[in-house]
Amino acid sequence: MNYELIHSDLTAAAQFTGDLLVVLTDHAYVSGKNKPRSAVERFWQRASDRNALGFAEPGQLTGFSVEGCLPNHLVLSAVGANAKRDVGKALGQAIAYAKSVKAQRVMVCFSALQTLHEADLSDAIASISAGLSVYTDTKPSAKDATVTEVTLGVTDVQAMRGSYNRAIALASGLEFSKKWANRPANHATPKMLAEAALSLAKYKNVECKVLTLPQVKRLKMGCFIGVAQGSLEPLQFIELRYRGAGAKQAPTVLVGKGITFDSGGISIKPAAEMDEMKFDMCGAASVLGVFAALARLQPKIDVVGLIPACENLPGPQALKPGDVLTAMDGQTVEVLNTDAEGRLILCDALVYAKRLNPSAIIDIATLTGACVVALGGVRSGLFSNDDKLASALLAAGEVSKDRCWRMPLDDAYAAGLKSNFADVANVSGRAAGAVTAAKFLQRFVGELPWAHLDIAGTAWTSGANKGSTGRPVPLLLNYLLGLEPVGAQGTQKSSNGSIKIKRLRVSA
Repeated sequence: MNYELIHSDLTAAAQFTGDLLVVLTDHAYVSGKNKPRSAVERFWQRASDRNALGFAEPGQLTGFSVEGCLPNHLVLSAVGANAKRDVGKALGQAIAYAKSVKAQRVMVCFSALQTLHEADLSDAIASISAGLSVYTDTKPSAKDATVTEVTLGVTDVQAMRGSYNRAIALASGLEFSKKWANRPANHATPKMLAEAALSLAKYKNVECKVLTLPQVKRLKMGCFIGVAQGSLEPLQFIELRYRGAGAKQAPTVLVGKGITFDSGGISIKPAAEMDEMKFDMCGAASVLGVFAALARLQPKIDVVGLIPACENLPGPQALKPGDVLTAMDGQTVEVLNTDAEGRLILCDALVYAKRLNPSAIIDIATLTGACVVALGGVRSGLFSNDDKLASALLAAGEVSKDRCWRMPLDDAYAAGLKSNFADVANVSGRAAGAVTAAKFLQRFVGELPWAHLDIAGTAWTSGANKGSTGRPVPLLLNYLLGLEPVGAQGTQKSSNGSIKIKRLRVSA
């Protein structure tokens, strides 16, 4: 998808030569005060005179034939008023209309809005990108998507450029994340996931290395190896590095759970909806998406992404309930349930992360059904041993509308993880399952600032619209950009090195 940000008022918008012009507005045209100067304004006046738009209801569209307007189709889209204002919803409806009329080139004009905030432009691009996202990797028949170019017209390009750059980068990161999360497990093996990570190393300041079984054995990652041993697909330990701060700051480490398919192992899952266990690597996919966005923005921060990637399958060599594994730091773990494998691969990755002397560690995992029961698909579960880190992540979630909710980490919750045969068991009872899983992970981070995001309820949707949501890429990117030194933001360069970004292509 090609996006372009240009200067445009309503008069210039009427000369757009594409297929569809969408004019956003948050108020009625007052003909007594304003004399129509362009075809778009005449259109707007007619809509207002006929009361064709309920301006408090975002997403309502109207259209008339308008002389002197070059686009094939022209619609006025209400963004709502006051607390009901929702640019994203308005653009979602407009894009649905664009697809219905098979428009290829679309312009969205913001010049009729009384005010335009940076968040409005971000919401608009996010909604357009989501509305036009089409999965084609194993469904080539879906390649008939109509819209190929979107032009965004604003009255002050300079004021909106920073927001535009960030929004385009986020759209690109979300697309990359969803692409890999949506792929079937035979098209997203651990090795393929590693190849996806390696593809990001073509960008400035991005490095990637992949450790295979012999190297992982030398590191003594016994829990990670134990989970992977039931599958013929070899494990991969992926390390991405984004070096934007010139080694001037300790890195933030993101750790993404990369179970590319989770059968449950010997503790096998029910057959119903087991196909959705291809989404058990959405934590890993979110790390890939964040790095795709960072590669475009080039902020002045340092970030490391760690992805332990493997399958969890039953087989002659598969992990058995009652087995005891030894983690990278020497702690022993009694495996009472092989379907609690995510925490096993993460614990070794967390120990590895500690060796990088990070400022903070954030792990992202589709970890527990208990979190789905607690929070549903609205908010991700947030666990943290550091109030400052937790507050920053909560704030980033609110700003990005990728919200999370802080959950408890009282020491009393760890009581059920005691084992007669190892330092710790990998599961407790049913009660507070999301919390006890987080308490297990906490054992492996020590005193370092750490947060755990349980995205089991938010990473994908089921039913007719089954697919990855890309969450929590928006939350993570917003948090990381907040770490950039004061004065560095607003001048990010694109991957081609130019500060002024006029046209960018967002693709998987």
